Amino acid sequence: MTRTHTVVDSPYGPLTLVATDSVLSGLYMTEQRHRPADETFGTPDPRPFGEAIHQLDAYFAGELKDFDLPLRLEGTPFQRNVWEQLCLIPYGETRTYGDLAEALGKPGASRAVGLANGKNPVGIIVPCHRVIGSTGSLTGYGGGLDRKQRLLAFESGAATPDALF
Repeated sequence: MTRTHTVVDSPYGPLTLVATDSVLSGLYMTEQRHRPADETFGTPDPRPFGEAIHQLDAYFAGELKDFDLPLRLEGTPFQRNVWEQLCLIPYGETRTYGDLAEALGKPGASRAVGLANGKNPVGIIVPCHRVIGSTGSLTGYGGGLDRKQRLLAFESGAATPDALF
């Protein structure tokens, strides 16, 4: 298993992209909760990330709403099921943790869904920022609530990414 990484600029600060065997397996923001130690990211090498960078640039330009990238998501079967559900939330929309638990056929698992959501290794592309609390509140986000609010505002058309900082 070979890991490589690169760091790209974004309207939300630097993003560290990580690949495992040349497949995107991580996208981490600075000061992100559950961010692995930098030494686990492997050697610097931008080559595996061309398409991911292209799609991220298009997303931040407002030209892309659905990412189409191969991903290597490492987690428990439950976590991977939650992350698959996240990818089904349309651009510009939100779902509650309860909605996701129901979609998984586990209506009492809102808290477990929240924990799995928080461990999402590929933020933005796997849109964990689109999950909110049952009252509509912006509950925890590994990248920080300010970034979550800005991402949701951007996707709703209320702001451009450049206006977010």
